[in-house]
Amino acid sequence: MIFYEKYYSTSGYINLVTIVNIAIFFNSISICLFCTMKISIKDVIQRIRPFFIAYLILLCGCFIIKLLYSTDDIYFAVNTRHTDFLDTIEPYITDLGNGWTNIIIAAVITLYNYRVAFLMVTTFLVTSSAVQLAKFFFDAPRPKLYFKDQLSKLHFVKGVDILSNHSFPSGHTLTAFATGVLITYLVKNKSWWILLLFYGIMVGFSRMYLSQHFFEDVIGGSVMGVFLSIFWIGWIDSRPFMNSPGWNRGLLR
Repeated sequence: MIFYEKYYSTSGYINLVTIVNIAIFFNSISICLFCTMKISIKDVIQRIRPFFIAYLILLCGCFIIKLLYSTDDIYFAVNTRHTDFLDTIEPYITDLGNGWTNIIIAAVITLYNYRVAFLMVTTFLVTSSAVQLAKFFFDAPRPKLYFKDQLSKLHFVKGVDILSNHSFPSGHTLTAFATGVLITYLVKNKSWWILLLFYGIMVGFSRMYLSQHFFEDVIGGSVMGVFLSIFWIGWIDSRPFMNSPGWNRGLLR
């Protein structure tokens, strides 16, 4: 497994550098779209401004936590605070970051608006493809494999299939934050950003609670989800066909 020791070194600095590097790598690819944009990145960020500012503050807080605490410290801080209530609801919360949830929602939206459904599906496909590439590139161990000699100390939720490989970054968290960006971009009432950011946080926490991911994985997934979706929306929504009358109707209208 490449980067096994480096990625999960007990040094918070190493982990922080890894997160920043993966974010820069994938977001620099997105910058290539900038040359053909009519809707600028600035325009997209302006439309999601409350969500984006709150997310940056949250991200800074996460980086501070990573500088102060090790991977193990953060993992056990979550894993040792399990309750029957959380054991019951967290599997359902984590499913909200499942790609199938987006596809089902997009299928329903197709009945009313092709453009919105297309934006949702393509945003999911672009961001999820990027996260899968990152997973196989880093090939980082998940908690079950990382703590393979300490499994008796870990709490696992019954009925949840615990994975072992391709931990970094978290795909569920990426999907949740990318969805938050897209919906905030589309809705007129921007106060929805509060619920959408909370949704992303809850999905990310569920991935740690269920021992599917580490804190670093969740941060990396959120960064990729937010920034890749911003670049993609800025590019695809500026295409002429996206604003044609035919694309702003659905199967039922």
